Amino acid sequence: MTTIAVLGNGRVGGNLATALIRAGHEVTVADRAPGAAAAARTAQIVINATPGAGSLDRLVALREELRDKILVDVSNATIDGPDGLPADLIYPGSSLAEQLQEALPETRVVKTLNTMLFPVMTAPATLTQAPDAFLSGEDPQAKQTVRELLIDLGWRKEWITDLGGIQTARATEAAILFVPHVIGSSGFAPFAISIAR
Repeated sequence: MTTIAVLGNGRVGGNLATALIRAGHEVTVADRAPGAAAAARTAQIVINATPGAGSLDRLVALREELRDKILVDVSNATIDGPDGLPADLIYPGSSLAEQLQEALPETRVVKTLNTMLFPVMTAPATLTQAPDAFLSGEDPQAKQTVRELLIDLGWRKEWITDLGGIQTARATEAAILFVPHVIGSSGFAPFAISIAR
């Protein structure tokens, strides 16, 4: 059992928290201070499921609470269009994960689960073909811990791809720009990025 703090109580955070509790972990969900600080302070792993546009400021404010922790970043920092869907990236040529790692050097940031609609994060086997979950981060041990969490969420080992360092997160974050076009073409049905091999 791992003690996990999920920051963000929207659809993504709530979905992850429910699934992780079902998998046997001790999970606290918090959104804003002071609850977020208390949750992060007592957790072994912190999951950022806050809206990406404000994530950097929120998490930098928790610098001390996040020291020596694994921070799992599942958010994408985007500028939304008039329909509320992602229209552009806030950090072109970089990524939210890179910005977090630079601002929080004593925190081990791992980017994952950001290339899919939120229901797939905890139910990958419901898709008609195998999806991919990608890992980006500098710390191999942290990525292994996150890999084990993904397996607890129903991801098969062969569906999880370690892309390398945190810089690779800029590629997966850019994939969010597919979302409005896919939804416009086929409706709001669960989907994920998948690499055909």
